[in-house]
Amino acid sequence: GKYKGRILWVLRDDILRYGELKRAIGGVTPKMLTQTLRALEADELVSRKVYVEVPPKVEYALTKSGQELIPFIEQLRSWAKNQMEQKNITVNYL
Repeated sequence: GKYKGRILWVLRDDILRYGELKRAIGGVTPKMLTQTLRALEADELVSRKVYVEVPPKVEYALTKSGQELIPFIEQLRSWAKNQMEQKNITVNYL
């Protein structure tokens, strides 16, 4: 999916709540973010922790398997950035 890698990248150093993830990703609809987070959770790459309080609090974090993907995402990010620099393409989320 379009947002899976971006979510994993944003969670690489932090535990984030839903709203924080939405702001960090940018341009993703609530429906798509929810579907993507559910898929990543089903793949055991992201964990979801629900706190029973008012208002409800939910935090997302990378699992051990998710953390193991970060070096590969970093390599892919670096390669893509180099390719775009060679072609004079500017993207602000790399």
